[in-house]
Amino acid sequence: MLAALTASTDLSAQEQQERVVRGLSFVGNKALDDYTLESAIATTKSSAWARYAIVRWLGLGEKRYFSELEFRRDVVRLMLMYRQSGYMNAVVDTVVDRTPRDVYVEFRIHEGEPVRVTRLDVKGIEGIFNVDRLKRDLPLQVGDPFNRFLMQASADTIVAKLRDSGFPYAEVLRNFDSDAGERRAEVELDAQPGPRMRIGEVVIRGLRDVDTGTVRRVMSVRPGARYNQNMLYQTQRDLYGMGVFNSVNVALIDSIPPAGAPLPDSMVRVLIQVQEGPRHQTRIGFGYATVECFRVQTGWTARNFFGGARSLDLSARFTKLGGGFPATTTGDQTLTGLKTVCNPFAGNWTLDTVNYQLNANLRKPAFLSRTNVATLGLAAERSSQYNVYTREAIGGDATITFNTRSAWPVTFGYYYAVGRTRASDYVYCYLFRVCDDSSRHFLRDRRQFGAVSIGVTRDRVNNILDPSRGSLTTVTLLNASHLFGSQVPYEFNRGEVEVAKYYPIGRRTVFAWRVRAGAILPRNIDLKGQKVGYVPPDQRFYGGGPTTVRGYGLNAMGPRVYVVRDTSATLLDSALTGQAGEKVWRGVLTAPTGGNTLIVLNAELRLPSPVYPERVRLGVFVDVGQVWERGSEVFPISGLRVTPGAGLRFATPLGPVRVDAAYNGYPIERGPLLYAPRGTGVPPPITQIRDSYPPVRAEKTFWQKVVVQFAIGHAF
Repeated sequence: MLAALTASTDLSAQEQQERVVRGLSFVGNKALDDYTLESAIATTKSSAWARYAIVRWLGLGEKRYFSELEFRRDVVRLMLMYRQSGYMNAVVDTVVDRTPRDVYVEFRIHEGEPVRVTRLDVKGIEGIFNVDRLKRDLPLQVGDPFNRFLMQASADTIVAKLRDSGFPYAEVLRNFDSDAGERRAEVELDAQPGPRMRIGEVVIRGLRDVDTGTVRRVMSVRPGARYNQNMLYQTQRDLYGMGVFNSVNVALIDSIPPAGAPLPDSMVRVLIQVQEGPRHQTRIGFGYATVECFRVQTGWTARNFFGGARSLDLSARFTKLGGGFPATTTGDQTLTGLKTVCNPFAGNWTLDTVNYQLNANLRKPAFLSRTNVATLGLAAERSSQYNVYTREAIGGDATITFNTRSAWPVTFGYYYAVGRTRASDYVYCYLFRVCDDSSRHFLRDRRQFGAVSIGVTRDRVNNILDPSRGSLTTVTLLNASHLFGSQVPYEFNRGEVEVAKYYPIGRRTVFAWRVRAGAILPRNIDLKGQKVGYVPPDQRFYGGGPTTVRGYGLNAMGPRVYVVRDTSATLLDSALTGQAGEKVWRGVLTAPTGGNTLIVLNAELRLPSPVYPERVRLGVFVDVGQVWERGSEVFPISGLRVTPGAGLRFATPLGPVRVDAAYNGYPIERGPLLYAPRGTGVPPPITQIRDSYPPVRAEKTFWQKVVVQFAIGHAF
């Protein structure tokens, strides 16, 4: 007896031991997919890293445990799901393979023939809608399986249409008669519209500093207009968009229609309850970036500035604090001044490397119309693009966004500034064929820049920081001309289009792709008797980096120029052998020149990590692209660069932090070799030695072919 009792105790303990769900599958289901069935039950399978034998020995992935009680209930849940979906004769069987630690579950489903809708009647809307047309728009149709969820959705569709047509108290009664034996169902949706009403009094509560007139100009609910439920939602969105309210609620005051009111003249009262946010807000932040070094930014915002829901925002940003020239300077400040190193303790740190941006922006909602937003801004900046140019300017801009509610809001803008852009002498010499000092100074002089722009944006993503569904499309066109205040040589046309799409795969996996393309049409100017198509360096396209083609460093893709400062024999690289008669020098400088044409194609699969899947995700991507100078060369398809890679994404409140590694197996990009001898006092002359450099294709090691990128936020 003692032995039997001990054996029984051991068996009971073994039955209560937690087992990991290593497999969960459905067989025989056609009407309902696996994802829908998995969502309806409590038993869930472990993550992929904890299921498959080839990787689960690593102990990674999220493990989910098996419950006998919930498993038995799951059978009932599945049968109820099928009956609610119209399959009254569905049978659910199970096959469970248990081991001491694991369990494999299989649900075998025999759906049978469904009960189908043989008649669908909609009553109570005669004279309001076209009944036949409305029935065609309903989720439930004659001939479909009798799905209770779709019947409810059809009733909700009719209610929404009635409430958007002036019937605020509309209801729909659902009646049906089903026969499982004959597999038929008759459905009747009986609409109770109630009185058609108009908007009467609009009561606004909760205002403190914002005046009532401002709210009434923005709101879409108008006294005397026919009641429309969608207008209540639109008013709520518009008031939130003003940026002065912490909370907004728009609802009916009356819970029941007024008794005895004549139907054509019935009025309903609307309540707009708001809560204002703080009048002023101050912000400050600091950080460190691999290119911008240490940075500090601050800002002050005044809401409802002089009434009218205007907002004034003052901001300042300083970057490249602690950035200095490289320790081994070549004496060429026009190039090394653009390429700084982050070392605040170095003796060569100067204010010449500090970038700043000072902004003052005034925003006015409901400008001319409640769907327009106007912005007026002033700015002073000193900004630079790594190893390319430095821009100094003072100016301002004015923009108006029309019809912000539409799917394609349009923004018109005008920008005017006085400033200059400084790039390397070698860029001017090679790209624009102006190698003399006077022409280079002419291009770098302080000038007026005026341009008009038009932008169209269609934003349908579900999350601005980490999108997993939807699409984003932007089109931008810019014209800089003397008609708008630009001086020669700042006259050109620029266009750019970008389309990104996001597809959810399962619960946490996302596939995304993007296409980005741009082109610049320069105006030819006369320099030293030759026609030059000039585009300012700050307006040209550059490729490479964490947001374009990740197989290249920042601005390292596309046209470039090589410069040698000394051609003496002591600087010859004996480790490399050039082709017949060609020399290879040490210490060659590289300067990107950018291009007037750009194309970038990206594809990325984002999936959960086996470790901490809620916070860590994996990314597998392929980037394709190129930047080239249209007109100087024919761009073949073979010129596109394809760089695959993978990386990690860490979820943070600021967005995902990315670490990407891309493989670039291409040889070093070739470009012209210029000779600029060292000089004192006056700038030295620049001459071209070779049309193509380097003369040999030195083999790169594997780690030289791997480019690592760090960034905050997704690449697109």
